[in-house]
Amino acid sequence: VPAGGVSLRRCSTRVSLEDVNRPVIDRIIRVDHAGEYGANRIYAGQMAVLGRSSVGPVIQQMWNQEKDHLKKFNELMVTYRVRPTVLLPFWNVAGFVLGAGSALLGKKGAMACTVAVEESISDHYNSQIRTLMEEDPEKYKELLEVIKQFRDDEREHHDIGLEHDAEAAPAYSVLKTAIQLGCKAAIYLSERI
Repeated sequence: VPAGGVSLRRCSTRVSLEDVNRPVIDRIIRVDHAGEYGANRIYAGQMAVLGRSSVGPVIQQMWNQEKDHLKKFNELMVTYRVRPTVLLPFWNVAGFVLGAGSALLGKKGAMACTVAVEESISDHYNSQIRTLMEEDPEKYKELLEVIKQFRDDEREHHDIGLEHDAEAAPAYSVLKTAIQLGCKAAIYLSERI
């Protein structure tokens, strides 16, 4: 503390933790952290298979954004005192296997996986945005800004997947449906466990 007794710590306009709807915030931050963790593992699996291919730099660019998303949710978990899902060890393995497995189908398979996952996640983020807007848009302003930005990034990844021939992957509609069902199950479980 400098002379005069004034602290040099940054002031925050953040809402006090007592003012937030704990069940809603806990669920949102826990599941978003798990989702970003899983996305990182998916891209790690894709890079393990396709990292040296022509699509490697595209996957790496998307993965870098996902790393930033995960870092932010790690920070938000501390700020809001939210525990992570106990399923992280499972998502660690499942995400990598999904990423590597889809990449073994080639570039189109990896991009089909990206489209399916990112569409699911952006839809989920939209649902969270609606929930927070109904609760109190001013109270949750900072969290809303984060979720909206990440939703836009996920939509961009979705579009990149389409631009890189995701729909030409073998059994695209079956693959996309299966991955999206898995995403829905992962979201449901990670919100609660």
